[in-house]
Amino acid sequence: MATMGRPRRFDRDQAIEEAMYLFWEYGYESTSLAQLKAGLGGGISAPSFYAAFESKEALFKACCDRYLASFSQVTSCLWDAELEPRVAIETALLRSARMQTERGHPSGCMVGLGALSAVRPEHAALVEPLTRSRARTRAGLLACVQRGIKQGSLTPDTSARALAMVFDSFLLGLSLLARDGVGYTAMKAAIGQVMRHWDIAAPVR
Repeated sequence: MATMGRPRRFDRDQAIEEAMYLFWEYGYESTSLAQLKAGLGGGISAPSFYAAFESKEALFKACCDRYLASFSQVTSCLWDAELEPRVAIETALLRSARMQTERGHPSGCMVGLGALSAVRPEHAALVEPLTRSRARTRAGLLACVQRGIKQGSLTPDTSARALAMVFDSFLLGLSLLARDGVGYTAMKAAIGQVMRHWDIAAPVR
């Protein structure tokens, strides 16, 4: 009678969660296989690691998918047509700042820091999901500004791309501020200031 294989000593779903935190904290290239093995169930063997995840690259992709389906959703309000465009942008910034500074996970944003996660050309394809996510957020900001112009809350001569880039640059900068220990209260105050760029472009009533 055939015997069953040795059961895994770790929960694969939980392992992806723990690996995501490691990649989030250190980036793809700086996270070693030894770190991953130590963090996934404590002392998982190399054969067990490859049996569960195939490769470090495949595990990173799974972690990106997990992050994009969870923490990255803080900016989904940019696509909520029921929100006033200014409110949608401010909400996205506030939610992102809150997420990036809260305890329980690494500071900053895995998407925002993704450009630094794998700098070697041969690893460019690995961070493509994060690159696409930044592009989607950028498109969402632009769509909000364009909607503001169309609705008359911004003047017709407003440069939609330039104003959207102001908010996008600020959003990306939050990741570095969070890594440097800047807290939510300071970020919230700065968000209030950056939103004045919208108010300056609003028509005089």
